[in-house]
Amino acid sequence: MAKILKIHPDNPHTRAVEQVVEALKQGAIIIYPTDTVYGLGCDIYNKEAMERLAQIKEVQLEKTQFSIVCNDLSHLSTFTRPIDNTTFRMLKRALPGPFTFVLNSNNALPSYYKSRETVGIRVPDHKVPQEIVQMLDSPIASTSLKKDTMDENYFIDPELIKEKYDKLVDIIIDSGEGGTLASTVIDASMGGGEYEVLREGKGDIEVLD
Repeated sequence: MAKILKIHPDNPHTRAVEQVVEALKQGAIIIYPTDTVYGLGCDIYNKEAMERLAQIKEVQLEKTQFSIVCNDLSHLSTFTRPIDNTTFRMLKRALPGPFTFVLNSNNALPSYYKSRETVGIRVPDHKVPQEIVQMLDSPIASTSLKKDTMDENYFIDPELIKEKYDKLVDIIIDSGEGGTLASTVIDASMGGGEYEVLREGKGDIEVLD
């Protein structure tokens, strides 16, 4: 059964964050808050956890489109090919924020990412995932909760989220009511500051120009 862990969205208690990080290191799947919707996540370097995450999403691990959540832009050079200055300035204007940027990946990503030439990068404007990633010292693989015909409240209220995901995940972080609008997905892999909007979401594309 999943454990609900209350963490203040603006002032996360260090001990609570430590509990989440220790669980992630042991292969836990978490549901956590972002600046958009609640998401599912795990340590990208734990293959068993990644396989569980893929099972929850009902896809094969090698075919997943999981984004990786970083706490700031410093992680980009670790997981992506060199980014030109124009594109980097665009990212800096938008992040942290409600965007997912698709960038060209490099060989530093785990093997189950290597069938893809690009990777989605998220830097949420939310202290809880930022502090989790910083303490974990590596990004977390992330995907949104799988919506279906159920009441939308099941995806914004942690107590109701627990009803649906109680047997699937290990920790549900309760930082209050979540949002209903996902991140805006931007393909910036072509470089030169050019981009394509793959999905309109909470992020306002006007900040990109």
